[in-house]
Amino acid sequence: MADVHHDPVSRMIDAKPLSRLQIAAIAITVGLNALDGFDVLASSFAGPGIAKEWGIDKAALGFVLSMELIGMSLGSILLGGVADRLGRRPTVLGCLVVMTIGMLAAMQASSIVELSIWRIITGLGIGGMLAAINALAAEFANTRRRTLCLAIMVIGYPIGGVLGGMVAAKLLAQFDWRAVFGFGAAATLVFIPLVLAFVPETPAFLVERRPANALARLNAVLARIGAAAVSALPDVPAHQPKRSVTDIFAPAHRLSTLVVTLAYFAHVISFYFILKWVPKIVVDMGFAQAQAAGVLVWANVGAVIGGALFGLLALRFGLKPLTIGALLLSSLMIVYFGRTAPVLDALALHAAGAQFFVEAGIVGLYSIFAQAFPTHIRATATGFAIGIGRGGAALAPVLAGGLFQSGMALPQVATIMAGGSLVAGLVLMLLRVRVGHRVVV
Repeated sequence: MADVHHDPVSRMIDAKPLSRLQIAAIAITVGLNALDGFDVLASSFAGPGIAKEWGIDKAALGFVLSMELIGMSLGSILLGGVADRLGRRPTVLGCLVVMTIGMLAAMQASSIVELSIWRIITGLGIGGMLAAINALAAEFANTRRRTLCLAIMVIGYPIGGVLGGMVAAKLLAQFDWRAVFGFGAAATLVFIPLVLAFVPETPAFLVERRPANALARLNAVLARIGAAAVSALPDVPAHQPKRSVTDIFAPAHRLSTLVVTLAYFAHVISFYFILKWVPKIVVDMGFAQAQAAGVLVWANVGAVIGGALFGLLALRFGLKPLTIGALLLSSLMIVYFGRTAPVLDALALHAAGAQFFVEAGIVGLYSIFAQAFPTHIRATATGFAIGIGRGGAALAPVLAGGLFQSGMALPQVATIMAGGSLVAGLVLMLLRVRVGHRVVV
């Protein structure tokens, strides 16, 4: 992996072993991504109950399942820039507050429109948080462990799905779908004091943006991570042009922005087909809601294993070929899942196999986000790619719902939806990600 830091302070952090605080901060990003995993999947867990209570068909349910993705798209695009201007830490804290409010309000929804509005608001918080924590994890990690740390952060998403699915299965056995949102709100609220206590602003941001009292704040963070204090902020090179978050479209970064955004856009169409429709598909085969939630749990177990293995392999092999391989195999496995017989164990196994490769592709793309852009636009670029990608992914549940409603069977729908991962792999084959004139993947 290329060195994503260039200032002396960041190079010092890159060269030293990870401190307890750095490990704690990265561990918290795993938990925050797990919140994302559960919050986004909350409507999937609740979906069958919502459809039954309000008497809506698959097409209408598809729109409901897409609402937080629309909010997430807006939040990633708008709040990624905030994380690059105001800081990673305040952005994460603000997003957690928005997510908590959105989940609590979803419990009280009495109509499809009202629920959809609150899911959009929840998505705003999730999207902004995702852009911030990817930059945060990359900037607290060192060079040797950066790809692995990012992989561990990313697999927080399916971990949230696994643990949340276990809780959701128990909740749905005793309560209605509203209990799922209540649990999500409580879990989100718990992370606010954890971020306050263990996630300071990153040194890379303080050096780059130089907010008020930047030197004192920088040395306080350096002391907490066991690094030597500095007497002054690093000098800004005289030839350095004025920097802006709009630099993601500058000639040096435009190609990188195009590649990662298009690849992510295509892949998450397949990604969200599995995550959003597995419960409904399993219920329609004649199984109970709790059993459907169990299949989704196993899908996320596969994702955890696939993401972790990808991170370990990336320590020894090239990031780009690993990512392309994962994307192509995820496409094949989604097609295979669509041809699974209505046997619960087989459905769980094949969903896990599909998500193994789907999540590995996500880990690869997130790692590329972190390495392909410099500090001053890292969160903005990540937010833009996530925002455009998940805005397009909002089409995935709707598209699948429309295909089902038109009379297509599962094998045909799965084949069409698997095309997203195939396109993503081809995009990464044909294009290169550059930083300036240097090819990095």
